[in-house]
Amino acid sequence: MKKTILLFALAISIISCNKTTETKEFKTAYIDTSKLMEESTEAKDIGEKYKDKSKVMDSQLQVEAARLDSEKKNFDANAQKNGQAWAQQKYGEIQQRSQELSYAQQVMLRKLQDESGVEMDSLVNSYRKLIKDYGKEKGFDYIYGTGDVAPSILYAKDSYDITKEMIKMVNDKYKSSDKKEEKTEAKKEEKK
Repeated sequence: MKKTILLFALAISIISCNKTTETKEFKTAYIDTSKLMEESTEAKDIGEKYKDKSKVMDSQLQVEAARLDSEKKNFDANAQKNGQAWAQQKYGEIQQRSQELSYAQQVMLRKLQDESGVEMDSLVNSYRKLIKDYGKEKGFDYIYGTGDVAPSILYAKDSYDITKEMIKMVNDKYKSSDKKEEKTEAKKEEKK
């Protein structure tokens, strides 16, 4: 009886070992997020927008800096003529204006960084949603990100790289939203 049970158990184990287990293959891909941001038309437009704003603000500061330089030259020329009391007072005023100009430049840079940061964060969030929707639509189990900031892939075959597809998709979406905005603005113009 023990031999029969032992043979039966052995037969079951052999049969179960021969059974093939179903393994699901995962569909994966990755996106070079740095490249996506570099080649995204919308990201480029945001960068240009703030570059232009920076130039305008910088030119305003340059005018103030030129005035201050002119005052410094006049100070040097008039310091001996007008006496030490005048020179000390004027020097204090020039120093104060120089500090105010430096402070204004820092405020301008911080403002530009904050504004562009908000827009870029919004863009990144919209790209995340777009990638998530894309992954669901295409049946991906995982889509990884590579790039300069916290890469999560150390190696992947190039065949898994869908960066170009994503760049095309985000640029096409951005172009179509621009066309919608132009049509909306044109309709508003017609109503006037």
